[in-house]
Amino acid sequence: MTFFVGENGSGKSTLLEAIAQGAGFNPEGGNRNHNFSTANTESSLHQYIRLSWLPKVTNGFFLRAESFFNFSSYIDTIAEEDRSSNVYEAYGGKSLHHQSHGESFLSLFTHRFQGRKRALYLLDEPEAALSPARQLALLRILWDHEHSGRSQFIIATHSPILLGYPHATIFNFDQAPLAPIRYEDTDHFIVTKEFLTHRERILEELFKENKD
Repeated sequence: MTFFVGENGSGKSTLLEAIAQGAGFNPEGGNRNHNFSTANTESSLHQYIRLSWLPKVTNGFFLRAESFFNFSSYIDTIAEEDRSSNVYEAYGGKSLHHQSHGESFLSLFTHRFQGRKRALYLLDEPEAALSPARQLALLRILWDHEHSGRSQFIIATHSPILLGYPHATIFNFDQAPLAPIRYEDTDHFIVTKEFLTHRERILEELFKENKD
C-alpha cells in the first residue's frame, strides 16, 4: 500500500498517470480493455520511466476522479451497443450515472476491484466523491485486498483519513528527491489536527481584518 502526497501541482497525478500508461491502462481511466479518449492531455512522462514487476501484472484499474464522468459514459456506451452483456455487473448492477457520485465510486471499489487475481490498482484522489464515512468504508476494502496477498495499490490523495491506513508507505512530493514520510509528519495530518483542536482560534486568525 503506497500513497503519494503533496500540494496541488507537485506531480502526484502526473506520475500516477505515467505508471498507468506504462502498465497499459487507459490514461483517462479504466484498464487494458477500456479504450476511449475525450481529450489529449496526457504528459510524456510515461516514455521516460520503466516499470518492473515480479511477476508481471496485467490486471488492475486506473481511477481518475477528474475523468470518472467520461469513464461512466463510456461504460453506458458499451452497455447500449451490447444489450446482452452484463457490463453493469462490475459496477453495482446499474449505470454509474444512475448512482450518486459517492455511490458510483464505492460501487466501483466494491464490485470492480476483485482479489481473485494479482492486480495493480492506481487511484487518483479517490476521496473526491466520498464522505468521511465512506472513506472509512474504502479503508476496509483496501484492507481486505491487501490481506488477499494479490493486490498492490498506489494512491494519490489529500485525505488524512486514507493516509492513516496502517503501515502504508507514504511518499512526499513536496521535497526533492522524493522520500518516504511519516503519517504524523504530513501536512495533511498536521493541518487537520491543528484545525480540529483549535478551530476557533484558527478561524479568528484567518478571518481577521488586515489593519495595516
